[in-house]
Amino acid sequence: MSLNDPSVKKKIRDAMGEASGSLTRIEAEKDLIKEIIKKLNEDHSIPKKTLSKMIKVYHKQSFSKEKEEQDEFQELYESVTGPMG
Repeated sequence: MSLNDPSVKKKIRDAMGEASGSLTRIEAEKDLIKEIIKKLNEDHSIPKKTLSKMIKVYHKQSFSKEKEEQDEFQELYESVTGPMG
């Protein structure tokens, strides 16, 4: 496989074009997500950071894992910052 071969160059250019199109769609989807979060924030006064996390947890279906990690964090934090024994 040589970059001097026109068919190889075409395959690479075509792949780059396809990937570029994919990146364009990703950017558009990210913009849509931002608009959804903005609208929910405006309509319901829920912090954007909270909405973003809720959407990610919902998408990944990872609520149980998130809760477990938060419980572990809380327990550790309280044990470190609580009264000295």
